[in-house]
Amino acid sequence: MQRCVPHALLLAAGASLALSAPYVAHAQTHRQFSPQTLRGEFQLVQTPDVLLNGQPARLSPGTRVYGPNNLLQQPASLAGQKLTVHYTVAPDGQVLDVWVLNPVELANKTWPRTPLEAASWAFEPGTQTWLKR
Repeated sequence: MQRCVPHALLLAAGASLALSAPYVAHAQTHRQFSPQTLRGEFQLVQTPDVLLNGQPARLSPGTRVYGPNNLLQQPASLAGQKLTVHYTVAPDGQVLDVWVLNPVELANKTWPRTPLEAASWAFEPGTQTWLKR
């Protein structure tokens, strides 16, 4: 009486299950952003130094960078690329969170690029749209 399943059989069974599982494609959707989120052109120079809208800025020690699929990315993986992003700024002026935009989010052209614009526009959180007043 054999009590253990040989390791090779477990691997083969696992591989066949993984191959037979249906592949589910996830459509890119618009993520939920807060009214404090700004849009800008982002380029990592050398961690933690970045260019944000062509101006020098610095990443906060706890900065989180989300890719277009909303998965966390290492900031260094974006080195040298010019990307359109949404970002938030910590009270000390350092960049806190960065979201690399996906095509659905890029299609939403009206988004504030400065705190002054955000203060003078109206934000609709349900539709993730801004209206110029």
